[in-house]
Amino acid sequence: MPIPLSPDYDAAGLRAAARRSKDAKQVRRLLALAAIYEGASRTQAAAIGGVTVQIVRDWVVKLNTHGPAGLVDRRGGGTPPLLGDEHRRALAQAIEDGPMPAVHGVVRWRVIDLCQWLWDAHAVRVSKQTLSRELRQMGFRRLSARPRHHAQAQGAIEAFKKACPRVWTRSGARRALGATA
Repeated sequence: MPIPLSPDYDAAGLRAAARRSKDAKQVRRLLALAAIYEGASRTQAAAIGGVTVQIVRDWVVKLNTHGPAGLVDRRGGGTPPLLGDEHRRALAQAIEDGPMPAVHGVVRWRVIDLCQWLWDAHAVRVSKQTLSRELRQMGFRRLSARPRHHAQAQGAIEAFKKACPRVWTRSGARRALGATA
């Protein structure tokens, strides 16, 4: 025995709701249920909706319970974020202040160090990947200092960067070709 449709609605009302709707899936469901109100079988309504009879039954239950608005797909809640606003503010402040070597045991923050700091300070366990994604969303980028060899001579980089003499910039053979051509 199929679940009866609510007498609060009719085919014309469902078709009017389908015309007003901007959600394509809701329109498809409303039109399939309007066909049932007009006398079509549940199997025919399932063919109109492109689903099985069981799903049409679920649509009938949703229509009877919540009306046409119940036929809109609702988004699932999902997993709540690991870091709340107060955690993000504290993390941003810790990054801006920088680590204290005596307290934190590091001279610069790495993602793994920040994971440990979050656990120590707020008892929040976050993976490196998740924290990295959170930091990017907060506007932080991974920066590292340019490495410098411990035995590098003072002024060696500046001497290397000095411009070459003007004579070396063009080949003499090219200049000769340009003059005769």
